[in-house]
This record gives sequence, C-alpha cells and structure tokens, in this order.
Amino acid sequence: MDFHGADLNLLAAFNALMQERNVTRAAARMDISQPAMSAALARLRTLFGDRLFQRSAAGLLPTPRASELAEPVFDILQRVGALLAPEQHFDPAKAALRFGVGVSDYPAFVLLPDLLGSLLREAPGVDVDVHAFSARDEAVALLDAGKIDLAIGVEPTLQESRILSRPILHDEFVTLVRRDAKPARRILDLDAYLAMRHILVSPEGSRYGVVDQVLAEHGLRRSVQVTLPQMFAVPALLRETDLAATLLRRVALHSAQASDLMMFPSPVPLPKVSFHMIWHRRNHDNPSQRWLRNVVDDVAAKFATTR
Repeated sequence: MDFHGADLNLLAAFNALMQERNVTRAAARMDISQPAMSAALARLRTLFGDRLFQRSAAGLLPTPRASELAEPVFDILQRVGALLAPEQHFDPAKAALRFGVGVSDYPAFVLLPDLLGSLLREAPGVDVDVHAFSARDEAVALLDAGKIDLAIGVEPTLQESRILSRPILHDEFVTLVRRDAKPARRILDLDAYLAMRHILVSPEGSRYGVVDQVLAEHGLRRSVQVTLPQMFAVPALLRETDLAATLLRRVALHSAQASDLMMFPSPVPLPKVSFHMIWHRRNHDNPSQRWLRNVVDDVAAKFATTR
C-alpha cells in the first residue's frame, strides 16, 4: 500500500495543531522542538495541497480543508493507538491524574456536590478542575480544546459527530412565591399568576422568556419587574418581596429559603428540561474516561430517584 511518502507522525502533528492552535504548544504536546513542528506543518501543507492553518491574533485558524480533515485524522490515530496499545485497566483507588469537568449553572448547584463527593471517595488521588460555562455550545469548544473531559449541561444546539451526549437528568418548572404573598391562593391559578409581578431568569438579559412565549401564544402577558442572569439568588429575593418566579424545581428544593416559600405547579404548560452528559469521541474508549462517565451516570440516577 502506497501512502505517498506520508507517515503517521505527520498526522499526529496535524492533530496536535488542531487541538492546540499554536505551534509551540503543539510541539510540546508532541514532545518535539518548535522548529520540528514548523517543519511538520510545511510537509503537511505540501501533502494536502492546502495552507491548513492561517495565523491570527487568536492563534492558528484552520482552513475549511483542515476542518474537513480533523475528524478522519483523529479517527485514524485512535484506531492505530488502540491497535498498538496493550489493554488498559483503570483502578480509581490507585489513580493519580486530573479530570476537567465543565458544568453549567444548574448542575453546578444541584449535581456537582454529590458528584465530587463520589469522585473523591472512589479516587482519592484524582484532582478535578471544574470549568463553568453558560452558552450551551461553549461546552463543545471546551471539549475540542481539551480543557475538559466531559461537560454537564443542556444539549448543544449543533449535532457534531465528534461530540457524544446522553441525557442524565430531567427537571420541571414550578412557580415560587413567598408564603404570605397576597395574590397567591391555595392553588395558584392563571388569574392570580398574571396579577403578580415576576422575576425572570435570563442569562442574555432579555425580558422575554419561555413563559412569556407560551403566554403570548394565548394572547396573554405577565409583568416582569426584575431580570437576573442566573437562578440561584431567586429564592432569597422572593423571601424579601411579593414577586413570583418560575424556575426549575430542584433549585427551589435545594435553596436555603425553601421553607419560606410556597411551590406551585406552573399555571402555564411548560416543557421539562433535560440535562446531558457531553464528551468528545476521542475520550470515548479511554478506561479512565469510561469510569468518570459511569460515576456521573450513577450519581445522576440516584439523584433522579431520591430528590
């Protein structure tokens, strides 16, 4: 079989450049000198007949051709690595490594304490770096850059074959008010709901959320008096005001102010929210990564049935 003078080290160099977007860091990743990596890039350009990477203030930007090559090159390297590597066994009790875990606000508040507890009990020698993200597609960028091993958040908007995910936890919206809020009745019906002033959680700063979309479909509006970028201050604010807020049920249950608030089913029909575990295909078969995903699955499964 003729590979036209190419060798696998060139493909490994290409993969390192795609991951690091920087010649110096890619060289360090490959354990070679910077001039050697620059020479490899020159050979790659000749091999593929394309510049592959363009320098910019943000680092090396891949050309469309490089983006097309990224996934098949990675798959080739994974297959060759699996063929050559001896079968691995991961023992969490003896492991000494570092995981990066990305979390959006909800799993950081609700799931992360139990998850870290399980990880550190089962693998006391493991270090964990937690990275926050808010935009749902930001998790993909963190995974692509190798900054995290997995993410927990809402499923990305774009379906990419290199990014894998599965739902691990679901939650539903409820409406919260202070226990002595005057417009609230034994059952918070739609009339009482619309008579109240509301807090809207909007990371983007919009005054129009999913509740408002559903109301507008029925020709209705509510009065939004306060907008917040995240939901975890809402219970404390409700305790001090006559406002109402519609947010996810477990956020209310896990707040320190839960006993001071009344919780009602939302008088507006709202969809449930699913939170996904998201990881990169390059990590799929690694034994330590499989163990990490199994721990997340176990914690989420217990969480879903007990809280």
